[in-house]
Amino acid sequence: MNALTEADQISEIAFGFMGSKALFAALQSGVFTALEGAPADAATLAQKLGLHVDRMTTLLTALAGLGLVTVSDGKFANSPAASAFLVKGAKYDFGDYLRLQVGKQMYGLLDQIEDVLTEDLGEDATTSYADWFSDPAEAKLYSESQHAGSLGPARQLTRALDLSGARKMLDVGGGTGAFAITFCKAQPDLAATILEFPNVAALGRSYVEKAGLGDRIQYQEGNALEADWPKGQDLVLMSYLFSGVPGEEHERLIRQAYEVLNPGGRVLIHDFVVDADRTGPKLAALWQLQHTAFTPEARSLDDAWLGQALGAAGFEQVKVGPMIPEMTMLAEGRKAG
Repeated sequence: MNALTEADQISEIAFGFMGSKALFAALQSGVFTALEGAPADAATLAQKLGLHVDRMTTLLTALAGLGLVTVSDGKFANSPAASAFLVKGAKYDFGDYLRLQVGKQMYGLLDQIEDVLTEDLGEDATTSYADWFSDPAEAKLYSESQHAGSLGPARQLTRALDLSGARKMLDVGGGTGAFAITFCKAQPDLAATILEFPNVAALGRSYVEKAGLGDRIQYQEGNALEADWPKGQDLVLMSYLFSGVPGEEHERLIRQAYEVLNPGGRVLIHDFVVDADRTGPKLAALWQLQHTAFTPEARSLDDAWLGQALGAAGFEQVKVGPMIPEMTMLAEGRKAG
């Protein structure tokens, strides 16, 4: 990204939280779903959603300024992106992920960043996923919204990978099973074990049963940093794990994956990863900062280090490349056959 030169560019960053809140409020109120296929003026939409017309007008104006809706002859309509990604029930809808996890959880946790940087966290601060997920309500809110947010990347990953020949998969920190379920649907001979905290596993089992995969996907309850990993795996997936654990654990996790893989097996690391020159991508860098806010020992992961670490652990055919554009990367390595 080019260096900034103007004051308004700084203002764009400083006031960015206002746009975030406009998006979250619109999702909470059902604005995008109500507008889908039915453009409306502010008064009509306010009546439909049970909101005051003046406040609806102000919100819609903000959404138009952000490009989330369009306006013509006084009627507001969804932008193409809003229709595709923010309408309830749309094929690629991830509105609940944004509204619940990002809006109600991640947004507030970022308030800790100044205290983390000065090492002045209070007794009630959240300092790890284990700490956070010890609260069943927080674990439920996070996990249910993350499931919605992970289905798209999971489908993308299955299209990019050749899963033929894979029989056993270990999904480390696999949440409610979005990746495991998608992988197993794509590869009928695949069975998966998900290693996850108990409060998350309790939720995940219902997703697995609903998908009709209770005979092929099982949970092992525990902390991925402390538990024994089952051996004999053809695939080991660690998605969003590295960004949420202490940086000093990264090399050990890679070695542990190598140890439990069968010869010819593959490790897949999907996470927020930045370029080695530290210039971005912007969203990946911001997500790394977000995780540092509640995992103070987290470490900013770059593509060059990740590739070198996989090679040092003994993996061959190592490659690291973009996954979710501007946000995540996928690292792959194969254990010698």
